[in-house]
Amino acid sequence: MSLTLTDITLTYPDGDSRLTALDDVSLFVPAGSLTAVIGPSGSGKSSLLAVAATLITPDRGRVLVDEVDTASMRREQLTALRRERIGIVFQQPNLIASLTAREQLQVMAHLAGRSPRSARGRAMELLDSVGLADHADRRPHQLSGGQRQRINIARALMNDPTVLLVDEPTSALDHERGAEVIDLLADLTHQRGTATVLVTHDHAHLDKVDQVAEVTDGRLRIPELIMVSARP
Repeated sequence: MSLTLTDITLTYPDGDSRLTALDDVSLFVPAGSLTAVIGPSGSGKSSLLAVAATLITPDRGRVLVDEVDTASMRREQLTALRRERIGIVFQQPNLIASLTAREQLQVMAHLAGRSPRSARGRAMELLDSVGLADHADRRPHQLSGGQRQRINIARALMNDPTVLLVDEPTSALDHERGAEVIDLLADLTHQRGTATVLVTHDHAHLDKVDQVAEVTDGRLRIPELIMVSARP
């Protein structure tokens, strides 16, 4: 289980020319490891995450999820891949106001065709793993920002993905709550063996990750390898 980006180039129309968002980017994220992607605004971090999620097709290069090349997949196959193998944690939780914490997760299982009974058990297991089992029947307005983000993470894990992509999860949280979310992501990554990519502006918690990748003007480099191999 891993995520591999190889020689990714992505451009966007810009008048009569094209703007390069990603310039020959390669990145390998092994199973059970957390890679933080850092860089200034507009550097290409979000584009990298969108390409990794197969939401955008690059001009050139390959995206491999569990060593499966996504380039030849049809749209419906990519949709199934995202549903079954890729968990996405957006910057804003975007929880459904009328649903309880448990129901937020169960909806994901329903979309994947899982049985209601197994979905309920899986939802409770994940809520327990993020420390919110006793909040299962609460709705978003009854939860703090940090709690909503934890549910957001649990929801992304509902269908047991092998790749987890996380976009700025601490942007709306204070330092303490942000640290708790990063700790949680690191723990879940190592426990569940996901290949996790975390896009962040927050450099305060980079000691919690396994690899740091810096994007500047669309180009990526690995300035610091905190740990060569994934933790057990």
